[in-house]
Amino acid sequence: MPHPRRLLGAIIPVIAAGLWLVPGLVRADYRFGFQRPVTDAAEKLLELHNLILLACLGVFVIVFGVVLYSVIAHRKGRGYKAARFHDNLVLEIAWAAIPFVIVIGMAVPSTMTLLGLSDAGGPDMTVKITGYQWKWKYEYPEYDIGFFSSLATPRAQLDNQAAKGAHYLLEVDNAVVLPVDRKIRIVLTAADVIHSWWVPALGVKQDAVPGFIVETRVRIDEPGTYRGQCAELCGLGHGYMPIVVEAVSQEDFGKWVGQRKSKPAAAPPVAAAGSRGGP
Repeated sequence: MPHPRRLLGAIIPVIAAGLWLVPGLVRADYRFGFQRPVTDAAEKLLELHNLILLACLGVFVIVFGVVLYSVIAHRKGRGYKAARFHDNLVLEIAWAAIPFVIVIGMAVPSTMTLLGLSDAGGPDMTVKITGYQWKWKYEYPEYDIGFFSSLATPRAQLDNQAAKGAHYLLEVDNAVVLPVDRKIRIVLTAADVIHSWWVPALGVKQDAVPGFIVETRVRIDEPGTYRGQCAELCGLGHGYMPIVVEAVSQEDFGKWVGQRKSKPAAAPPVAAAGSRGGP
């Protein structure tokens, strides 16, 4: 069996090389199933995910590499006999210090990311979101606008009487429209049970709790349509609460505000009909 000092001497260069490569790997376009981030918050979350994933992968490769090497190179068939030893100070320090360093190495960037997400700077506008079973209400206090947003997937698709569309269960009658390049304060609550407003591309996943007001902030970098859904089990119609965010230029947002104000006020929510809790 190799002496523990020699074993550590072989492992440390591998760890050092991995640490040298990590920054580039973390910032590379490895999304691993994530939607393409369009906010600074979503970009930071993706980089944090990649960093933790690479750390876990490195631990896996080193630990199981040593195990496989020991099992194969020192098997009984090659004439090796099990060594008997105890009280190895170097190994005892190593297996306590290395996990500690790894945990601290994960905790520091995680904390920095969380602090960055809780930006308390002054917003350019506010949007209030209220979760209902099973729809969302959006209000723009500065513009005196409010409306409900419900699932718009045709009933024929829900009943398997028509082919599923490209955005099956992810299409709504009224999308929430937000301007790009503006800091938006999102205030969330719920009128009945706990919901969760989740749009992966924006890096936002915030619970909406009855009787409580929670908030987050978002600044969208690119125009486009970004989809999400309720991420908290909220009853029979939980799967029928999609979210569609349309990010537009500030000029187009001003036009939308004018058009929206000409429409009638939002009607109160109607209880979902049907045995499946659909729209």
